[in-house]
Amino acid sequence: MPNDDHRTRPSEGSYTEEGRYPIDLTGPDSHTLVLRSGVGSLSIGPPEPGTTADLHVAPDARIDWTVFDAFATPAGSPWPRFLHYTGSDAGFLDWAQKRPIEEMIWTPILSEDKVVDASRANLHSFHIQLGPDGGRLGVKLPKGCYLLGVSGDLNRLSAAGDMPASLLLAPRTGRRRGDAPYFMPDLGELHQVTSLTLRNAPLGQPISLDGLDRFPNLVSLSLWGNFCGLDQLGRHTRLTNLELRFMPDLESLPSLDAWPLLDSFIAYNVEEITGKRLKQQLKARAKARPWTGHASVSQLRKPEWWSTEFGRPFSSWPKRRAKLANEAYDAALASLAQARSMAEAEAVITAFTVRFNVLKGIETTEREDLGEAVWQLSQSANLIGQPIPEEMAERWFNATREY
Repeated sequence: MPNDDHRTRPSEGSYTEEGRYPIDLTGPDSHTLVLRSGVGSLSIGPPEPGTTADLHVAPDARIDWTVFDAFATPAGSPWPRFLHYTGSDAGFLDWAQKRPIEEMIWTPILSEDKVVDASRANLHSFHIQLGPDGGRLGVKLPKGCYLLGVSGDLNRLSAAGDMPASLLLAPRTGRRRGDAPYFMPDLGELHQVTSLTLRNAPLGQPISLDGLDRFPNLVSLSLWGNFCGLDQLGRHTRLTNLELRFMPDLESLPSLDAWPLLDSFIAYNVEEITGKRLKQQLKARAKARPWTGHASVSQLRKPEWWSTEFGRPFSSWPKRRAKLANEAYDAALASLAQARSMAEAEAVITAFTVRFNVLKGIETTEREDLGEAVWQLSQSANLIGQPIPEEMAERWFNATREY
């Protein structure tokens, strides 16, 4: 049973069983922690609309991270294993000097510039999610072998210290494939990493690879999503591992001969034409020098597959909601194909929008997804003779929605 006497702090690993436990997270008995069997993660964040967290705290609240020392998994490992925190308190970095954290996802909320020292923190995986607003974050990086992930507005980050074993970057890009390419900002010392993963949406604004020369030490590179300037990859002749995933355009990709040291190569869910060429090159390379690591080209996709599988903005929705959204989208798409006037088009988009007014708890990201869906519908085929102006479709959407 939980210890209700907060005058004496429970010993390390006291609580391993399911239950409700009062904890002094931000003050005496400030929160109740619900421990569930088989759940190794915990989220902490502000009680704002459109956000969910297991424990609600104000963005600037001071947190006593050591309260979690009293919890352990049934096997005796520290609990929680995975933490997701949204706020300004970087005290978890001091806590992690004595208590290892398997995965930490931090979304800092900063009203001004801030520098944090993570050099002695024991973090196996450290992800920083940077929103579009707030001060810059400076990080003195941890020592040892770990994964560093940075997503969002990369301009808000500066980092120095020991290099991570692997760096994952997921910049915030536009949702339009036709937008001008996104160019990576100067990341300072992080350019010295040897292993890099770049993630982007398959059909979003392309990320330019023109700045990849800033990473002179790369031996491993993984690309996910939409990129341009693939010819620049040929300059990285020291690569021993190359992975290409969910990429709709590989036309300018160099031949595999460009990387003489390549030991492993993966092309998965990539456009069909270049994919077939890569299969041939894979076999030819194997005859000249056998692959010592994994090498495969699989799931080659035709152009229409990208629009049907990845063009819809509902992929991250819960399964039931996504099913309803896709059904509504399909109906609107079919009706717009028969629309002969702007008035008929307005009726279709209005009907699509209204269908979601009855759904409870639509979050900010889901509202943005529905706005994206309306834009896609406005650009779809019709009998009017022209696409529906984006501003007009957005006006119809905003005038009708109640979310």
